[in-house]
Amino acid sequence: MAKKNQHVVPRGDNWAVKGAGNEKATKIVGTQKEAIKIAREIAINQQSEVVIHRPNGTIRDKDSYGNDPHPPKDTKH
Repeated sequence: MAKKNQHVVPRGDNWAVKGAGNEKATKIVGTQKEAIKIAREIAINQQSEVVIHRPNGTIRDKDSYGNDPHPPKDTKH
């Protein structure tokens, strides 16, 4: 299976989890928190990255769950 980054993006009043480059959403849920949880599970399984977007579509945060050559130095998790 290809390692696709998972994007958490606004979808109307809901939030969608989409694999990078995919036309269709993997899952649409009611809250960003729920979408992040789903995207994180997929990214851990695929050893890829989660890209979290704000309601206006700009990137809010990124988390890598793969073999990151430049791991972050933060301790948010």
